[in-house]
Amino acid sequence: MTKPSSILITGCSSGIGLNAAQTLHNLGYQVFATARTAAAVSELSKLGLNALQLDITSDQQIDAVFDQILEQTGGTLDAVFNNAAYGQPGAIEDLSTAVLKEQFATNVFAWHAITRKALAVMRAQGHGRIIQNSSILGLVSMPFRGAYNASKYAIEGLTDTLRLELSGTQIYVSLIEPGPIESNFRANALAKFKANIDIQNSVFRDHYQQQLERLGKDIANQFTLPPDAVTKRLLHALRAKKPKARYYVTTPTYLFTFLKRVLPTTWLDKLLVKG
Repeated sequence: MTKPSSILITGCSSGIGLNAAQTLHNLGYQVFATARTAAAVSELSKLGLNALQLDITSDQQIDAVFDQILEQTGGTLDAVFNNAAYGQPGAIEDLSTAVLKEQFATNVFAWHAITRKALAVMRAQGHGRIIQNSSILGLVSMPFRGAYNASKYAIEGLTDTLRLELSGTQIYVSLIEPGPIESNFRANALAKFKANIDIQNSVFRDHYQQQLERLGKDIANQFTLPPDAVTKRLLHALRAKKPKARYYVTTPTYLFTFLKRVLPTTWLDKLLVKG
């Protein structure tokens, strides 16, 4: 896919999704930039983007957005970048099952629904690209991020399986594995933390207070990269004749992927606990 083509991008209100939408639009791609709220859609439209409102947890809205896309493209869609997601902090024992289901509803089930809709189009046209914005936390787990870890591990498993099932077709599936990226991720995680975790009555109360201070500062560490670091990998996944199965982004992703291969689990655990 070396020429401008159509792509649906979710989660475009800020960060990675916004940068990807603007960059691809400027390169001549027919970008369908989606966001959950009407206000975010309005802001995207002001930037000159073809913006559509999409709550990815709504099957009805997914159907409506695909109807609009296919009407504008004449029935085709070349690529999907599943990006919209959030992180739910909290220890496993402090997560209600309902909260865990909410995490999966957005980060896993919605992506699955969008991917199935896209694949029906791509099967019919004989080609396509599905790119999933996963995370370093789909490769290694960190404490107090269990809901998000689990959702990204699920995306890894579904995507790896899908790649195998599409073997021999011209539909390619890739995972992007970012570490820390400049975005609203921490601010959104902080809101979910306060809303869904009983901090004061948890055995981890003292640790949570430290987490609240860390999330509240939203200070990028030395390894944090701007969103265009992800967009660069996205472009390769769109343009390459044979895109990679995985694209690593940021030093922590490369480092911990290597350490997971070479260290005993107990040694790696000691490093991850400190994280």
